[in-house]
Amino acid sequence: MSNTESHEMESTVAALMAVGKGILAADESFPTIEKRFKALNISSTEENRGTYREMLFTTPGLSDFISGVILFDETIRQRRSHGVPIAIPEALARQAIIPGIKVDLGTMALPAFAGEKFTQGVDGLREKLAAYRELGARFTKWRAVIAIGESLPTTTCIEANARALALFAALSQEAGLVPIVEPEVLMDGGHTLARCEEVTSATLKTVFAALFDHRVVLEAILLKTGMVLPGKDCPQQDDVRQVAEATLRCLRRAVPAAVPGIVFLSGGQSDVAATERLNAICQRSGLPWRLSFSFGRALQDAALKTWKGSPANVAEAQAALLHRAKCNSLAVQGKYSEHAEQESPARSKTHP
Repeated sequence: MSNTESHEMESTVAALMAVGKGILAADESFPTIEKRFKALNISSTEENRGTYREMLFTTPGLSDFISGVILFDETIRQRRSHGVPIAIPEALARQAIIPGIKVDLGTMALPAFAGEKFTQGVDGLREKLAAYRELGARFTKWRAVIAIGESLPTTTCIEANARALALFAALSQEAGLVPIVEPEVLMDGGHTLARCEEVTSATLKTVFAALFDHRVVLEAILLKTGMVLPGKDCPQQDDVRQVAEATLRCLRRAVPAAVPGIVFLSGGQSDVAATERLNAICQRSGLPWRLSFSFGRALQDAALKTWKGSPANVAEAQAALLHRAKCNSLAVQGKYSEHAEQESPARSKTHP
């Protein structure tokens, strides 16, 4: 890695972690976006997917709260269908939003380890990264998933995913792209907050050991991780204060201070719950890293349900997206409150 590439990546990190801004994850795979569209009777065609994402990306004022967007392979190659026909990455860059790209190919079953998965996509990745850089990407993302269950996760699963994450990160930096390393501990199941903290800590320690072994420059990466939460089926659902304390305790013990930033995923939480917990975490001071968010559904859900595939709903859907982005911007600064939520466009229509 040259000094120029190192400086460029560190500049990208600084821009992505700008105060009060976060990352919009719009990198849903074909099956995921088809499922979300189907629930609203929207056909998952390339045209509809492009129109929907263009609606998100062209939201007026979005760059006030969003620093970067994670794109899907299909989207990074698309051009805007309305107005000046330019590539999506260029359209984002013109709004001072940094284009990024999801480069993994999804998960598959880990052989001989029932209930566990590993992430595909290492083969040919070096060539793909060079092509994505030419298309305008400035950062990358790779997601691994770790399930909690009886006798799960196994050390083998954690280590296999950590090695893939580290190789992805090393290849990304070789290409001059900032890697977002995402080991996601899933919310599925009935595990307790303490069990999630234990698994998240073990996972992060293993991931950073692998990053070190692969000579990844920690100052030029971002960590994307889940908050420490009880499983969705756990009868004891801890409050936001307990979640914040467990999350920060885990991160302090497992994440090196050299890492410049940590962005939280929403991971199946409702949009408001994710914002409330983010706010509680970000109210803490004296941390070695900058904290922010990289939400997908928790940012998009209200906008998608408002849009419903209709051009007539674009302005209202964009207002819903902007509202959620603003709420999370406030949360990153520890300034979110119920008053901010009451300013929702949907509320204002029914409660003048």
